Amino acid sequence: AEGIMESELFGHEKGAFTGAHYKRKGKFEMADGGTIFFDEIGNISMKMQMELLRVIEAKQITRVGGNNIIDVDFRLICATNQNLEKEVEKGIFREDLYYRLNVFAIELPPLRERRSDIPLLVKFFIKKYANVLNKNIADIEPKALDTLVKFPWSGNVRELENAIERAAVVGKSEIITLDDLSFQFNSFSDKTVDESLADMEKTHIEKILKSTEWNITRAADILKIDRVTLYNKIKKYKLR
Repeated sequence: AEGIMESELFGHEKGAFTGAHYKRKGKFEMADGGTIFFDEIGNISMKMQMELLRVIEAKQITRVGGNNIIDVDFRLICATNQNLEKEVEKGIFREDLYYRLNVFAIELPPLRERRSDIPLLVKFFIKKYANVLNKNIADIEPKALDTLVKFPWSGNVRELENAIERAAVVGKSEIITLDDLSFQFNSFSDKTVDESLADMEKTHIEKILKSTEWNITRAADILKIDRVTLYNKIKKYKLR
């Protein structure tokens, strides 16, 4: 709620509202000289967007119910799973705030576009939940790992972690099997025994592009296709 958000970010004075029995610092004041992180920045209201823009521009806040201006110096990091440019076009996100936040952007591809990370993450989560649950879990069977690598992870790393946590809870041996995973992985595994030709082509093209440092002419020569075809495949597979 906006009222709670304002109190959390800017703090409040004693008696500012019912239940405000003491003065409280907000997150911006606590982050003075450090960093404040906003997760899902695209979800804040238009009013809070305006308030946030003001604080970023002025580096000053006023506690709820107070009059004193407090200087704050902070680094702001934001994360979102939304396309903020499209939100700006729709009028849902302020354009001036978007450009003020978008000083340096880091785009993290979804898990399904960086499948080589999955085996490392699986091993990490196995070790984590073996310790949490105090169970002797050492590894995961190849078939189960192969299914996880090919799964289309709409929920990204959190979904993968939940899958491993469940497998660790229900598993009865030192090795996580496909049967220890949720039912959707079993049904998915039946449909994805072999990697599709399209996936193989995408992986191979991406590998060649990286090895040639994205020299299109050299890459096309190695792949034995013309440059126009290579450009079309880059667009088709959304390679960057």
